[in-house]
Amino acid sequence: MTLSHCARTKAGLGRLLALVAAAALFEGLAAPAHAAGAVVLYTADGLENLYKDVLPAFEKQEGVKVNIVTAGSGEVVNRATIEKDAPKADVIVTLPPFIQQADQNGLLQPYQSVQYKNVPAIAKAQNGAWATFVNNYFSFAINPDVVKSQPKTFEDLLHADYSGKIAYSNPATAGDGMAVIILTTSLMGEDKAFDYLKKLEQSAKFHTKGTGYLDVLLSRNEISVANGDLQMDLDDAANGGLTLKPIFLTEKAGGQPTTFQLPYAIGLVKNGPNQTEGKKLIDYLMSTTVQAKVPDIFGIPGRSDVKLTGKNGEAVQQAIAGVRLIPVDWNAVMAKKAAWTARWKSDVIGGSGRETEVVKPKQ
Repeated sequence: MTLSHCARTKAGLGRLLALVAAAALFEGLAAPAHAAGAVVLYTADGLENLYKDVLPAFEKQEGVKVNIVTAGSGEVVNRATIEKDAPKADVIVTLPPFIQQADQNGLLQPYQSVQYKNVPAIAKAQNGAWATFVNNYFSFAINPDVVKSQPKTFEDLLHADYSGKIAYSNPATAGDGMAVIILTTSLMGEDKAFDYLKKLEQSAKFHTKGTGYLDVLLSRNEISVANGDLQMDLDDAANGGLTLKPIFLTEKAGGQPTTFQLPYAIGLVKNGPNQTEGKKLIDYLMSTTVQAKVPDIFGIPGRSDVKLTGKNGEAVQQAIAGVRLIPVDWNAVMAKKAAWTARWKSDVIGGSGRETEVVKPKQ
């Protein structure tokens, strides 16, 4: 059912206010995240509607409040790293390669949740440090009201029509931003990929700390093309009332659109202040009850025994139909991550003075 213009505006404003509030909390402008009797969840943006739907039942069941801090996937790990000697969070949800980074840096406490048994071996750490919570795909997105001729290839984004109308999230702080580098280097090779991103930068308006803000900016026509992920983009369009459309690009004209899986992963924070409730929260979020609700927000259940069903599940299947999925060696990505980030800052951003840490849409 198509939302009215008024409803879209109201929903979009709600999404904007939620993002601004999350940014304020993350920057420490709000009250401390942890409170007595609370369990604290640090999470990458994009799953707000799922949490809103499922957490009240957990809070009622356990008699405990869940305090949520939302930011870019790299940013939540950076915060947990800073707090390593005195953790404030109990559970973390973030994208690769940042979940692997958190594990390597000793931020995660191995926990073999009974609910992990139906998560495929390839989708979880052998030691129980993390498991896929919501499966997902990397994508780009456009505002279909203003982009009448949908870009098909990476080369299309270099067209003058997109000058000053492209933005993507900072690879240093956002998993979806790092995904831009992962996909382009996979398809083009490292040197050609960075040459391409340097050319693309001439059309960039800015870069954001997290990716969720970009959907709001697309809908407001402040930009025309952005990076994202399929779950968040479809959810924002259907449930957030935002005007955007996820797309997948090809390397060359006539080629097959290509992407890779970019899941939300969940893990227990080592020495978190409320590990008992943290474990219970992980068990709950990975339960069949919650996993069955994942397709409602256009996500793919992390458990293999919970199927992608319903009209939203069908929308995901339709969106990914005909798209080629390529494998990603996350260990190799981790080995390259620091060098890629440094090269992006030097070769792509260089001395352009481009903003790289936009945290909320301009008023």
